[in-house]
Amino acid sequence: MASMSSLKDRLRADLTTAMKARDEVRSSTLRMVLTAITNAEVAGKEQRELTDDDIIGVLSTEAKKRREAAVAFEEGNRPEMAAKEAAEGEVIADYLPAQLTETEIADLVTSAIAQTGAAEEGMRAMGKVMGVVSPQVKGRADGGAVAAEVRRQLG
Repeated sequence: MASMSSLKDRLRADLTTAMKARDEVRSSTLRMVLTAITNAEVAGKEQRELTDDDIIGVLSTEAKKRREAAVAFEEGNRPEMAAKEAAEGEVIADYLPAQLTETEIADLVTSAIAQTGAAEEGMRAMGKVMGVVSPQVKGRADGGAVAAEVRRQLG
């Protein structure tokens, strides 16, 4: 049976390559990511195979965890731990779509506000605007950053 996800196949193949190359960071990161994917597949009521879109969601979450941990370690004066988290984050980033710039996020939010006519409603329209923007930025931007931009433009 062919796998539904070419991304998962790529992750597995790259893990094998990394192990052969004795690339510790890439091996351990890909192993963790594949575990997270497996956990997501068995998390619901019934086991399912994740699509590439689902996997991008898992990868985004994992990348965000690394970013947050790196910041926490930096602030806690643990530079070697921060560097490890950042290196893992970079491995994960290889499998994510190119990340949007702040300007690109702002432009998407602006057009979503225009499209929904939300400017008159102000903050009450936050959910409506997020509903339009979220699918457009999936895997390409941090949800918190997007929400902050929506609040800034509606505020």
